[in-house]
Amino acid sequence: MKRILTALLLAPAAAALVLWAPPWAFHSAAGLIALLSYWEYSRLVERHGVAPPGPVGYAAGLLLLLAPAEIAWWLVSLLALLALTLALRVRPLAGALPRAAALLLGVVYIFGAWRSGLALRELDRWWLLFALAVNWVGDTAAYYAGRWFGCRKLAPEISPAKTWAGAVASAAAALVFGWAYARALWPSMNLPRVLMIAAACNLAGQVGDLAESALKRGAGVKDSGALFPGHGGCLDRTDSPLFTMPVLYGLLRWLG
Repeated sequence: MKRILTALLLAPAAAALVLWAPPWAFHSAAGLIALLSYWEYSRLVERHGVAPPGPVGYAAGLLLLLAPAEIAWWLVSLLALLALTLALRVRPLAGALPRAAALLLGVVYIFGAWRSGLALRELDRWWLLFALAVNWVGDTAAYYAGRWFGCRKLAPEISPAKTWAGAVASAAAALVFGWAYARALWPSMNLPRVLMIAAACNLAGQVGDLAESALKRGAGVKDSGALFPGHGGCLDRTDSPLFTMPVLYGLLRWLG
C-alpha cells in the first residue's frame, strides 16, 4: 500500500514539474535529485570498499549538469584527468584506479544522464515526460505480472524479485503506452518509429534497473536509501530514467 500511495503522489508532481515549471525551478529540481542520488551512490561506493568520491564529485557533477552542451564533452575529459590526478594520493596504490573510476562513473552516470534530461526538455518537454512515464508504466506492469505469473527468475544473482514474466509485461505495456502517447501528441508519427522508440526506452530502463540492483547487491543493501516509503531512495526511483533519458535523446537526434 505504501508503494502505491507514494507512486500516486510522486507521478503527478513529477509530471507537473516537467510540463509547467519555469526553467529555473526545473533545473533546481533536477540538480537536487542528482545531488541526492549521488550521495546515495557515494554510500554504495563506500560499502564496496572504495573511498567515496567526496566534494569534488558533487562540484563536478553540478558543473556538468549546468554547463553549455558544446563543452560537456570537454568537461568529461577534464574530469577523467582530474580523477586520476586526485587518485595519486591514494594509499595503497591498488586503490587508485577504483577511486578514480568511482568518481568519474558517478558523475557521468547521474549528472550526465540528467544533463540529457535537461536537453530533452529543451527539445520538447513532452518527450521528457515520455522518458519518465514509459518507465512508470513498465515498472508497474512488471511488478504485478511478476507477482501473479512470475516463476522463472530473470537475474536471480542481481535482483531475485525480477522475473521473465515481469520483463515481458513491462515491454508490452511500454509498447502500448508508447503507441497511445504518440497518437495523442504526434499523430503523424509512423507506427514503426513509435514502437522502436518505446522498445528502446523500455530496454534501457530495464537495464538501468538491473545495473543499480547490481551496485546494491555488491554493497549488500536492499535499497540505496529510504527517502520514498515503499520505493527506497532517490537513486532507486531514478535508476531506469538515468538510462532512458540519454538513450531517448540520442534516438531523437539520430531520427531527426
